[in-house]
Amino acid sequence: MKYSISASSTSKQNAALHIKQSDIAFGTIAESSDTLPNPAELFLGSLAACILKNVERFSDFMNFEYTSAEIKISATRLEKPPRMDEINYELIINSQDKSINLNLLKKNIEKFGTIFNTVLTSCTINGKIEIVS
Repeated sequence: MKYSISASSTSKQNAALHIKQSDIAFGTIAESSDTLPNPAELFLGSLAACILKNVERFSDFMNFEYTSAEIKISATRLEKPPRMDEINYELIINSQDKSINLNLLKKNIEKFGTIFNTVLTSCTINGKIEIVS
């Protein structure tokens, strides 16, 4: 499988990713630092999207139902060289299904997530999954 995206920016203005039929604005100037995601936040967002996509995928394979899922991700930025480290996630799945095998779900998310495994080669990722009914 191959992936491709494009992005564009204008001097002294913000930028956008162009992916399929979506344009995702992101900040490149100080004036947008409180309103638009920066590249580091987009990076973490990509990891969040990967994990949520795998919740959906494995709900079919593992035969469980859920109404919604939410993920919170935090990371530490190291300075020299600048990079992400110690990424932590908390995945909350809203479900009435009592048969969800959380250990297997976590193992599958972490084993089969393309973005997850790419990020894992460069830093630590710690996570926990919780079911809320």
